[in-house]
Order: sequence, then structure tokens, then C-alpha cells
Amino acid sequence: MGKKRSAGGGGGLSPAQQAAKFLGVSVLAGAVLAGIALPAAGALGLAAKGSVEGFDEIPANLKTPPLMQRTTILDNKGGTLATVYARDRTVVPLDEISPYMQKAIVAIEDSRFYEHGAVDAKGILRAINANAQNGGVSQGASTLTQQYVKNVFMEEAGDDPTKLAQATQQTIGRKVKELKYAIQVEDELGKKKILANYLNITYFGQQAYGVEAAAQRYFSKHAKDLSVQQAAMLAGIVQSPSRYDPVNDEEEAKRRRNVVLQRMADVHDISQAEADKAKASPLGLKVKRPQNGCITAVKGASFFCDYVREVFLTDPVFGKTKEARSALWQRGGLTIRTTLDPQSQESVQTSVKNHVYRTDKVATAVTLVEPGTGKIVGMGQSKPYGTDKDKNETVLNYSVNAAYNGSGYGFPTGSTFKPFLAAAALEGGTPVTQEYPAPYEMPYPKQVQTCSGKPWVNDGGYRVENENESEVGPYRLKEAMEKSINTYFVQMLGDTGMCPVVQMTDKLGVVQGNGEKVDEVPSSMTLGSTGLSPLTMASAYAAFANRGTYCTPVAIDAITGPNGKALKVPKTKCSRAMSEQTADKINTLLSGVTDSGTGQKAGLQSRDNAGKTGTTDARRNAWFVGYTPNLSGAVWVGSASQSVKMVDITIGGVYQAKVFGGEVPGPIWRDAMTGALSGKPAPTFTKVDIPDPDKDKHKDRDKGRDKGHDDAKPGDGGSGGGGDDPFPGVSLPPDLISGGNGNGGNGGWRH
Repeated sequence: MGKKRSAGGGGGLSPAQQAAKFLGVSVLAGAVLAGIALPAAGALGLAAKGSVEGFDEIPANLKTPPLMQRTTILDNKGGTLATVYARDRTVVPLDEISPYMQKAIVAIEDSRFYEHGAVDAKGILRAINANAQNGGVSQGASTLTQQYVKNVFMEEAGDDPTKLAQATQQTIGRKVKELKYAIQVEDELGKKKILANYLNITYFGQQAYGVEAAAQRYFSKHAKDLSVQQAAMLAGIVQSPSRYDPVNDEEEAKRRRNVVLQRMADVHDISQAEADKAKASPLGLKVKRPQNGCITAVKGASFFCDYVREVFLTDPVFGKTKEARSALWQRGGLTIRTTLDPQSQESVQTSVKNHVYRTDKVATAVTLVEPGTGKIVGMGQSKPYGTDKDKNETVLNYSVNAAYNGSGYGFPTGSTFKPFLAAAALEGGTPVTQEYPAPYEMPYPKQVQTCSGKPWVNDGGYRVENENESEVGPYRLKEAMEKSINTYFVQMLGDTGMCPVVQMTDKLGVVQGNGEKVDEVPSSMTLGSTGLSPLTMASAYAAFANRGTYCTPVAIDAITGPNGKALKVPKTKCSRAMSEQTADKINTLLSGVTDSGTGQKAGLQSRDNAGKTGTTDARRNAWFVGYTPNLSGAVWVGSASQSVKMVDITIGGVYQAKVFGGEVPGPIWRDAMTGALSGKPAPTFTKVDIPDPDKDKHKDRDKGRDKGHDDAKPGDGGSGGGGDDPFPGVSLPPDLISGGNGNGGNGGWRH
């Protein structure tokens, strides 16, 4: 669009002629630049000469960076979860900015804006005269267009202090560069577009960039609705946002506002009567505090918001390098529609608050995932998001891996790992009726085959035991899963070998919290000594619900940029981890856990459900991971430092002599799932018939056993064992195994 300027602004001159007019006349070329840019005129001669010679070498195109704007993060129904920004700005067109605001900024910053070109010759002469009389720089001569160009340079510099200093340095070279770009901008954009751009880019204090953000910050209204006195106040701030900050100094801001109002009257934008009336009015502030970052997220979604940000900064789909992704996030202006379901999220938060207090010695984390899509629909934890330790806050997301700001190692899962072993065995041809002697206590196999071909050897005499002495086999798989019989699964591992389990966990996306593969040792492959995250567990179990097809977890549905165009987002990748028949068998087996096994207190009454309990050595971690055909969820309870033994402890106001996976995490899972699924379809599993020819043979064998108590006795350590390394070959941090009583291979890691 061509520029619009009056004859008085030198409208007929070419950019080169304008430059010559400004730089070619001796007095103007020297004194003007000295007066504007340099307090000491003695430095003028050589610098000015060099600037003129280099004028034509300056690139003609002003690379205007996309303005940093706020990004809005939405749930899957379109509700706002949070707004995040490096700079709080919402770009609006000129017709959505109050005419009073347009007039006020022109009146106080560049009253001859519509009369001159990129350079205001009269303004320059006025500045020269004023500065000469004062012996320094008391008055500038930058036009509004030149100020806009300077703001572009500052925007491009971002938060880089070196680049910002270069963009604002008081040198002739910068002024000349600014001038040339101002000439170009006037030629290409025209007055209205320049004004709109200026009002959207300039800083108004209080973290507000652009007039829309400023109107919201100070008056809680849109820029199009600003009154004359409100517009005058905002226009007055621009000259010195700190000095004229109305929040910190209302009187100074009011004096400055009145200066603007009088100037508007002087240039006949408003009448003197209007100006006097507006001057007499109070500022009428209605300050809206900045709402920035995941800490402001609603529905307890701060940790999910943080996960979305980490995904954005990590996934190559948003840029090939970390720097490119960070720059895109910093620029903002995005609308991110996530997978979070408000009903599910509210249910998660309600369950968490009802069962675990923020002040408890331990915490809980809950993650819900949709089978078949990988969509994360709920994520929350009992420790609130923040950095104030006195308020029990944390920014560590217990639900995710370290790469996404989660625990460095994840949390040992106990017997919730056993279904992975069972799936590998069934997939390899083990019958669902497989029976093992499963004594109360036994040594680990002498050796177990690994993927490398070199077997793991039990050269330390490691042993494993069941929880109660009454738990004596033989057991078949169904009963062993329901009661979580340790010795049964150790015998199953001996026959199956570890490589099929490794292959199964690989297919299910199961990695440690630090991103590394699960350790190929018996304690990891059977009793869950390896640290995993709730998101990992919920996603893996979702594959059972999805009849054997695993889908990678996703948190983002869609993103639109500032221009309204869609950006590419990470898509879930689904692949078959096991046959439908194997998944159906696992679903049948785990249904028994919630029906009559260790997870009865987690069981849902109105729909098909399945799951597994898990509790680890010395009761430092307790888990319940379960699912319905249309929702999977994982619940962890413990301390992030792994320093709390959950014995003789109060959690959520309820005393617990001993914490079990079915007793504390189970009810959390039940309540979270119940609310999340309320009013939603209740599909059924495709179950298989599992023969039980000896149904009544040992019906009184475990009489008197509390089926909710699904763990090893804390600190019992079993018998035998020996050796100083409880987990040979297992890479765990010292704080995870301290106080483990040397029982890592002998029954301490239990359902």
C-alpha cells in the first residue's frame, strides 16, 4: 500500500532525496545528528561523515519479526486452561482500537504525524534549537514512524541483553539505520498501518505490550472501548512506563494524563471543555493482575500445562533444534487445543483432594489415558504447582518422565509390572491355565536367559517369598494374578526368559523415568523394582484395554498460529504389541483382581474394569493401575525422595497401619475413574473362558488372609538372600534402595 502524506511532509521526494535532505545539508547533517544522538557535538564530524557514506549500504528491507503474543492453552472442549507468554500482547487491527486512543498517542508523541514523511524537518529544527540552548539533549525529534522502527529492533532483540543494548544505543550509526528503515516503512505501509503497528508493539508498563493488553491490564476492558481519559492515560505512559506507572504512582500518572488531554485539546482533537472535564475525573483504574504461566492454570491442570510446554519444546515437529522450538514458543500467539477432558480432570482433582492432603508426608499422582487414541484426558497430583516449599509446592511433575520435568528415575511399580510378564508368556505360547508349584519361599532360578544370550546367573543366592506363609502353591495363573503370588511369577520368568518380557515392554512404550530401557534382571522383570511414571503405566495398560494395540500418549490435539493457520502437531503412533487373544486373556485375568483379588476396593460396580495392585519394598511406593475398555488410569502414592516408609502413617486424614496398593491408591483410582466415566458409554471386555478344574480344591487355603493386604511384610527381607547388592545389575539411585533391608530379590517388591 502506498504511503499517505501531505505536501508539507515532502511527499514528492524519493527515499534517496529524503535522505539527502536530511543528511546532505551541512548544518542539518552535523548538528541535527549531534543534537539527536550525541550529547557531545565534538564527536560529530567523522561519525556523521561515515554514516552518510554508509547510508546506501544499509539493507532496504526491514525484517519485522512476528510480535511476541500470549499463547492460550485450551482443554478439549475449548475452555481456557491457561495463558502463557514471554510478552503479554494481543494484536488487534486499528478498527478495534478506540479513536480516542489513536488521537491521544499521535497528539502526545507526534502531533504532525499525518503531515510529514518519515522525518519531521520542523521537529528536527525545533530539537536542534532546544538542545543548543540547553547544552545537551533535552528534546528528541523522532517521529512516530521512527519510534516504531526502534520498537521493531527491540522486539527482534527479545530478552537478549546484548542485542537489546545494540537496538537502543545512542549512536549516529543506529540513528541513520533507523532513519532509512523509517523511510522504507512510510513508503510501504502508509500512516494507518504504521499507527496500528505502533500501538500493537509499544510497551505500556506492567508487563503489557500493545494497547489491547494495556487496556485489559489497567481498565479490564478492550482497547476499542477506551474512553478519552483512559486513552490519554495510556498514551502518557509510553514516554516512561516506570515513571508514569499508575499502579505505583497514581498522582504522577494523573498529571501525565492531563498533559496528554491538554495536548489533544491544543491540536483540536477534543474541545477544551472535553479536556477540562476529563482532567477532573479520577483515573478509574480496574487493574487486572497478569495471569501468566502454568501456575495460573484452572482445574488443577498446572502440571498438565507444564507437560504440554515440555512436549512443545522437545518434539522435533515444532522445530529441528531446541533453539528453534524455544523461539516459536517465545513468540507465542498460539492457540493450543489439548486432549484434557474437563470432566475427567475435575474428577482426578476431586479424588486427589479427598484422599491425599498437600501437607501429607507422601504425595499421589494420577494420570488418565484414552485407549486407542493415546489422549491424556486427566493429570493431577496432591502437591500443588509452585516453588514455595513452605506451602508444599513443587514444579516436579510426578506423572511423567524426567525429560518432561518429571522424576529423574520414576517410581518402582511393584507387582503392577507382572501383567507385562504374563502377556509375554501368553504371547509365547504359555497356556492361560499354566500351573507352578509356587511355594511360600524359594530361590530365584539358577539362571535366566537374557536378550544378549548370556544368562543372568543367581550367584548371590537371591531368594523370593510370598507375603503370607499360607500362600503355598500349586497355583494357576488366574489365582496367582489375583493374589499376586511372587514365587509363581518368578517361576514363570524362569521358563519364559527375560528377552520376551523386554520385547513386550518395548512394544508397550515402557521405559524408566530417565528414558532408559527397563533393567534386564529378575527383580525388574517380575517384581517391578524399576522406576516408571504413571503416564507410562497408564499408556501401557491402555494397550490391554485396546485389545493389544499400543498408542503413544499425546497431549495436543491442534494448534493454530497468530495468522490462524494450523501448525503440525505430534500424532499418536499405534502399533500391535500383542495379539487380541493375549490381550483378552490379560483383561480376563485382571478383571479377577478387581472382582475378588487384591484390588477389590478399587473395583467399579457399573462397568467392566480390570487392574493390578502394587506395593514396593518397605512400602515406599503403592500403586494401582487399571482400566475399562474406554479409559486407563494409573495412581501412584509415595514420596518423591523415596524416604518415607508408609507404615503407621496418616494419609488424607485416615490412619494407615500399613499402606497397600489396594487400600490407598485403589480408592483414588476408583473415584477418579467413576467421575471421569459418568454419563459415558460402558463397553465390555471380550473375555475368555479360563478353566478351573480344581476350583474347590484349595478354597480354604488362604482363609483369614486380608485380600486388601497385598504386600510383603515391611523389612522382613525374607529368608536367605545374602549379598550386599539387593538388585544385581539394577541401576537405581542410592535413595531408592537405601533402607531396603537387602530384600530386593526375596519378596520385598510385591503387588
